[in-house]
Amino acid sequence: MLLFGSIIIRGVSMNRIDEQAKAIIKKHGGVIRTSEAISRGIHPRTLYRLRDEGELEQLAKGLFRLSSLQPVGDPDLAIVAGKVPEGVVCLLSALAIHELTTQIPHTIHLAISRSSRYPLLEYPPIKIYRFSNESFSSGVENYDIGGCVIRIFNAEKTIADCFKYRNKLGLDLVLEALKNYKRKSGARFQRILYYSRINRVDKIIRPYLEALQ
Repeated sequence: MLLFGSIIIRGVSMNRIDEQAKAIIKKHGGVIRTSEAISRGIHPRTLYRLRDEGELEQLAKGLFRLSSLQPVGDPDLAIVAGKVPEGVVCLLSALAIHELTTQIPHTIHLAISRSSRYPLLEYPPIKIYRFSNESFSSGVENYDIGGCVIRIFNAEKTIADCFKYRNKLGLDLVLEALKNYKRKSGARFQRILYYSRINRVDKIIRPYLEALQ
């Protein structure tokens, strides 16, 4: 009886541990890395138990997501958001999310600050751009994709960034994005100019904005 009782008690304890772990992960945005889980008091065994019980899904090595969240619209973005939480989705990838381009990026374009360590991922493929401190911290917003929160530059900042990298992306792609932006309700060209000044391309972008107005 004592043994049976200890099993019952242990079962209750395990349930409590699991619920506490899930609450921590949910507070963390529903996606967590093993290192982050450990730093918040979650034992790796708890992660693997929750995974085996279907409470967590493993997106990649050392990266877990609550199964109770809505299906991820783009699992690759969820992986990058979990692996490189300080990064910001930018340029072509951001254009695609903002529905300003018909092109489908084959790699995830990600901005990091000049002082950040270069991230090394086996998967998914990413293309890294180093932004100045002011440019990196401007125009960032949180974007929810199926319950996974990613950091992304807003539409106006993205267009300004694309003009800065127009030689790499192609001017035709950048101008297409600008025209698509104009078609959207609530287009704010002054905001584009604001971010363009931060990127020091306002003199380049101004004639294109004036032609569209």
